[in-house]
This record gives sequence, structure tokens and C-alpha cells, in this order.
Amino acid sequence: MNTALRSKRLLVPTVVAVAALAVGGTVWAASGDDEVGGGERDRVAAAAEKAAGGGDAVSVETSDDAGEAYEVEVRRPDGTEVDVTLDADLRVVGHDADDRVLGAEERASVEKAVLDAVGGGTVLEVGASDDPGVAYEADVRDGNGVEWDVDLDAAFAVVEKTEDR
Repeated sequence: MNTALRSKRLLVPTVVAVAALAVGGTVWAASGDDEVGGGERDRVAAAAEKAAGGGDAVSVETSDDAGEAYEVEVRRPDGTEVDVTLDADLRVVGHDADDRVLGAEERASVEKAVLDAVGGGTVLEVGASDDPGVAYEADVRDGNGVEWDVDLDAAFAVVEKTEDR
């Protein structure tokens, strides 16, 4: 039997199959891009910016979650960001704002309170909280190297202090 002819019979269909898979994979990968563009982006961005109370939409994407059509990240004039989720009719179905930024005086009060709570050490991280009854959250390393999660109320009183394991 002619092996050169046999090789061609196997090689040509194999090359065609590989090429078809490559093209199909490229088309599938490109269609996976969920960034929204053009006029649709403008409409969705405007709805999200209004829902966020102003700002600029920095990312507009489609959503694959049930009941959601779009996910939009809006940067407000003060630099904070909010994620707005819209349905197909551009109604807000959810939003999630960044924690607010602490001022220098407020931050100093939080740091003093959490250091007092653990008996001194080093403040690793401080932030505002969106948990009910908790105004501030902090991570602290005490003098023995033990790390603590400390939650404070609005009056800088300890709500909870737990060793971070």
C-alpha cells in the first residue's frame, strides 16, 4: 500500500479538524467578552450613574446572574466607587458601595481605641464598617505578635475583639 497517499488521507482531515477547532475556540472566546459598548453602554452607564448619585461609569458589563442584566462600576466625584447592578429594563436590582474613607482625626481615634483594647501593639489596618452595630473595623498585632480583629461602635467602644487565627 502507498504510505504517502495514506499519510495524506490522514493528515488533511486532521489539519482541517484542528483548524476548525481553533477558529471555533477563537470565536467562542471573543463572544465571552462581556464588556458593553456603543449606545447600549451609554444608556446603561447613565442609569447606573444616576442610581449612584453621580459619577462616571468606569466599567459596564453584562451579567450572567439570574435577574441581572448589567454590572456597572461607578467612580463618584469623591473618589469612592459603587457597583450598581441593573436588570434588562435598567432598574436597579442591587448596589454595593466601597467603605467610606476615614479622616485623619477619626482614624487616630480608632487607632487609639483598638490599641487600648489589646494592650498596645501595631495597627495593621483600619476601616469603616458596613456591618450593623459596627462603625469601625481594625486589625492589630499586640506586643506578643498575636493578631486581633477589633470592631468598634460609633463612640469608639469595643463591640467585639477576636484573636485572628
